Amino acid sequence: MRSLRTGLSLVSLLSGLALLAPAPTASAADVPLRELAAAKGKVIGTAVTGSKLTGTYGDLAGAQFNSLTPGNAMKWGSVEPSRGSYNWAEADQIVNFAEAHGQQVRGHTLVWHNQNPDWLTNGTWTPAQLSRLLDDHIALEVGRYKGRLAAWDVVNEPFNEDGTYRQTLWYNGLGTGYIAQALTAARAADPAARLYINDYNVEGVNAKSTALYNLVKSLKEQGVPIDGVGLQAHLIVGQVPATLQQNIQRFADLGVDVAITELDIRMTLPSDSAKLTQQAADYKAVMNACVAVARCVGATVWGFTDSDSWIPSTFPGQGAATPYDENYAPKPAYHAIAEALGGTTTPEPTGACSAVYSVTSQWNTGFTGQVKISCSGAALSSWKAGWTYGAGQRITQAWNAICTQSGTAVSCSNAAYNGTVPDGGSVTFGFNGSWSGSNPVPVVTLG
Repeated sequence: MRSLRTGLSLVSLLSGLALLAPAPTASAADVPLRELAAAKGKVIGTAVTGSKLTGTYGDLAGAQFNSLTPGNAMKWGSVEPSRGSYNWAEADQIVNFAEAHGQQVRGHTLVWHNQNPDWLTNGTWTPAQLSRLLDDHIALEVGRYKGRLAAWDVVNEPFNEDGTYRQTLWYNGLGTGYIAQALTAARAADPAARLYINDYNVEGVNAKSTALYNLVKSLKEQGVPIDGVGLQAHLIVGQVPATLQQNIQRFADLGVDVAITELDIRMTLPSDSAKLTQQAADYKAVMNACVAVARCVGATVWGFTDSDSWIPSTFPGQGAATPYDENYAPKPAYHAIAEALGGTTTPEPTGACSAVYSVTSQWNTGFTGQVKISCSGAALSSWKAGWTYGAGQRITQAWNAICTQSGTAVSCSNAAYNGTVPDGGSVTFGFNGSWSGSNPVPVVTLG
């Protein structure tokens, strides 16, 4: 499992919703993904950041998905940063949001080698002490949400790529038995929750997934409570394993459920129409494989918008891995997911141009802003950009564009020398303005 992105660029933080020309929008006639998934008896979920569950982010998270996974809020380092000192605020916020929106919650994660508190990682523990810490943590966290969570990723990433056990605090201190111990403790704390082992690079048939298969088979034979396996599915464009459906089916044949738990499909930046088309095909292939197997319960995307993705900070030069872009515009991948779930959606354009507004500097009563117009798979011979200010801001000066303001409405058009925006190119214009009280970022439209 991977952390949701926590650090964004200034432009990403301040940019408004850019409407594309032509716009790959989810029209009012499109059925939300959650309704399509429910009709097929599947889950379509997303990992979320609790503090962002407002505005457009919250609206989309609530409307499009029937399951939420806390990206970081339920990890040991988040809930018990100091021994005996707990912080449940964000985890509670996500669970409350889900219940208010008729969604289930997937708990993530109880036993992992990463994102543990320093006091645990740096401690010197006897096996007995470590065993007690494991049991107590699971009893406390699972018990807190008893009856409110549908499933837990109980054990996360126990294997190396070659199928050997990962050397971790838990394996080194307790041996392979820590996995059965964790599952047993979780069952005792909430008998109704579905219990999973979750890992990455186990989507196709390979040494690592076979090790996971053999572990689950052994646990089942021993009577250890195990209800499912999570295939994280952090994938690369054009590299969906050919054996994905076969692998899902072999786990299902063991008598356990399978969930795609952390789906994203990254590409080398910048994105373009060819990459986005391939990405859509890949998302559809993953969803089709899950839909084809009865015991595949569904898929969760690891963040639904590129502005909340862990990819750029972990894989420099890569990104654009989710179904929505950083401005919450649905990408071809969104429509591919819908189609795999039986929906019909607005046809996708082959290319688009977008306008992104950002504030580059701000002081007591004034600010400097800019709008960047970019094209990918399309081009412009002239352009107009418009927006409406929501807090009484006034433009006082503009450059590289001809701007007028009437009341709250601003309209800017190209200068004589910069009307052409080629495929793969961009133009930027800037302005100074005044503000008082607040300076919210407006939505920009291209005309």
